[in-house]
Amino acid sequence: MIAVEAPQVDPEDRLRADLYNYLGALLAAPPDEMLLAQTAGLEGDEGDLGQAIATLARLARVTRPATVESEFNRLFIGLGRGELLPYASYYLTGFLNEKPLAVLRQDMLARGLARADNVFEPEDNIASLMEMMAAMIVGRFGRPAPLADQKAFFARHIAPWARHFFTDLEGAGNAVFYAPVGTIGRHFMEIEREAFRLSAA
Repeated sequence: MIAVEAPQVDPEDRLRADLYNYLGALLAAPPDEMLLAQTAGLEGDEGDLGQAIATLARLARVTRPATVESEFNRLFIGLGRGELLPYASYYLTGFLNEKPLAVLRQDMLARGLARADNVFEPEDNIASLMEMMAAMIVGRFGRPAPLADQKAFFARHIAPWARHFFTDLEGAGNAVFYAPVGTIGRHFMEIEREAFRLSAA
């Protein structure tokens, strides 16, 4: 059997992918005891993103899984629907399962990405998009995507609406644990947008 070398990924890019994955995990399902414990151990620096991470860590130390599950359900599931609908189609057109989802599916097909068999939500939900970006950065399904490819995917599927969603999450009436998740996401989207802009210079 021939050993396949893992793709070499710049440490900064790995950190980016880790944050995309982390946001994807928190937005896909309520955190279990292990993820809450890991979150409680996070530390942030003095920057806006670091301060939001520190706030989330403090909340994680005093939050029980059942409490955050209830919050998650009120925010994203609810009776009929949650307070927020975290889908690109909804944010960009006002309706679910619209053109943004069809365009995303075409891009996923071209990149060899596919929805997992155990996932039933439309692919344009924020959690899936965060996970897709992470996968592209580290090359989970092949070679790491070139920066230009990452930039194109971000510009087409994430930049037009994700910052708006995270701002809504930050200020949602039912958000306690998830309010700083919204702050983290908002700052991260701003950092990514600016970094991609500068990459063209």
